[in-house]
Amino acid sequence: MSDKELNSYKSLELASQLSIVLTEQITSKNLLVKELVALGRQPYTNWVGKLTEEDIEKVEKAIEVTHITDLAHKRCYELSDGQLQKVLIARAIAQDTPFIMLDEPTTHLDIYHKAYILKLLKRLATETKKTILFSTHEIDFAIQLCDKMIVLNKNGFEFGRPKELIQCMAFSSLFPEDLILFDEKSRRFSVRS
Repeated sequence: MSDKELNSYKSLELASQLSIVLTEQITSKNLLVKELVALGRQPYTNWVGKLTEEDIEKVEKAIEVTHITDLAHKRCYELSDGQLQKVLIARAIAQDTPFIMLDEPTTHLDIYHKAYILKLLKRLATETKKTILFSTHEIDFAIQLCDKMIVLNKNGFEFGRPKELIQCMAFSSLFPEDLILFDEKSRRFSVRS
């Protein structure tokens, strides 16, 4: 995006620059996975929503790169939370914007799917050269997988690579030390015994 103010973008112009994946439930779980991913192409289609060959290619590529080919012809109501999250990420990839923002992409997922989704985001950022920004409470995973982090605290925020944030003790001050400690060597939080 340019130096242009965010609120000065028209809706379709902004939709060609920024994809968003929210934690809210989708309204029609009766859609096929492929149909939901194709909705990412809406900013580029005509008023009828007809997909061009290029749109179809982008949808197929998004399905392939997120490894959901086996889900493409399932209905969304048949999916687990982890599978649905991958589909919503595929929709954002199909939208083909330089920036993707996600709000708590690991909410309601078990530990395996939390790690899977965050590793998927890292791989997609590398492979697609897109900037991916997400909010999370999975700090341990984020330290391991993110290139850069913004850590919000009571005084504002710290920004940098995880190693730099560990060195400036950004994580140590996040929680009261009487309950939760951050170990700089293991790069993990633990409960004080």
